[in-house]
Amino acid sequence: MVTLIEIIGLAFVDAVNPCALAVMTIVLMALLLKNPEKKHQVLLGGLAFTLAVFILYFLYGLIMIQFFAHAIPATGKFAYYVFRGFGLFAIILGILNLKDFFSYKPGGIGTEMPMKMRPRVKLIIKKITSPKGAFVIGLIVTLFLLPCTIGPYIIASGKLSVLHFFQTIPWLLFYNLIFVIPMIAITLIIHFGLTTVDKVSGWKEKNIKYLHLIEGLILTALGILMFTGILA
Repeated sequence: MVTLIEIIGLAFVDAVNPCALAVMTIVLMALLLKNPEKKHQVLLGGLAFTLAVFILYFLYGLIMIQFFAHAIPATGKFAYYVFRGFGLFAIILGILNLKDFFSYKPGGIGTEMPMKMRPRVKLIIKKITSPKGAFVIGLIVTLFLLPCTIGPYIIASGKLSVLHFFQTIPWLLFYNLIFVIPMIAITLIIHFGLTTVDKVSGWKEKNIKYLHLIEGLILTALGILMFTGILA
């Protein structure tokens, strides 16, 4: 069974992931530097980047679901242990995030983008000069986002793999819509002058430990519910 609570919880954890928010602020900063007088370019560029992320992550989801669908039988003892394994995986991810709250270190394994990747990502993003460029760069950057966002998505894809292929599509669209909502929100509030990129970036840095705390609590709670079979 696939439950709405699981999908919303896992998607929300992905949505507030610090590295996804950091990448979005770098994109908007690059667009502002290249087009300081053209606010509509920032709006279109931010939305184009978000669309690229949405499309690629949707395709990643389809691929993972097909992998799990062929690797895991929908019923039986093997499936029982595999799905309990997803719960254990969620607990581990939750604990890693809680660790980052109590003892934060940038580039944490499974929770943030590795430090070695960050300079390369910044160089790629700085090449953005237009909405079209933002879309293309968005397709490329999704590969760098995977190490820090793929955990919850793996769990969600595994759960969705028990459904018929066409039944998974609405769930995936829903999951990824939640995932990109913060990106859309940041783009809009900056476009309408409600805040600045610097303030958003500063807020993220100031509250990064609390973002990990939220992620950790949700993942740990979901993992326990899945492992114990309360959320089957």
